Amino acid sequence: MDEESVREHAEAYCEALLAGDIDRAAHDLSNELRANLGQLVAMLPMPLTAASIESLERTAAGFRAVLHLVGENAETRVETRWKDRDNRPAIVEVSHLTEDAAEIEGTPEATPED
Repeated sequence: MDEESVREHAEAYCEALLAGDIDRAAHDLSNELRANLGQLVAMLPMPLTAASIESLERTAAGFRAVLHLVGENAETRVETRWKDRDNRPAIVEVSHLTEDAAEIEGTPEATPED
């Protein structure tokens, strides 16, 4: 499993989600995630209007890809962890990424009351 093959699978996963084809997207999931497909889909801002790979990096155990998913009413960033399963890249973990309060523009700083 190399970066190019993971990127190809991550792009195909994004394309499938964008097309609303959950069955096709499920092909890139591990058996454990497929067993909980409903919970995974509930995390996504469906229907999507855009889906892209924000970053892809090698980790000690495989690869980490951050996906930027934009729906009609919301957008989110999800972290996907990829490992080799049956000689192909597969998503073994998915989680939401949250922004630090300092990164959110327009957030007023808390001031102590006198």
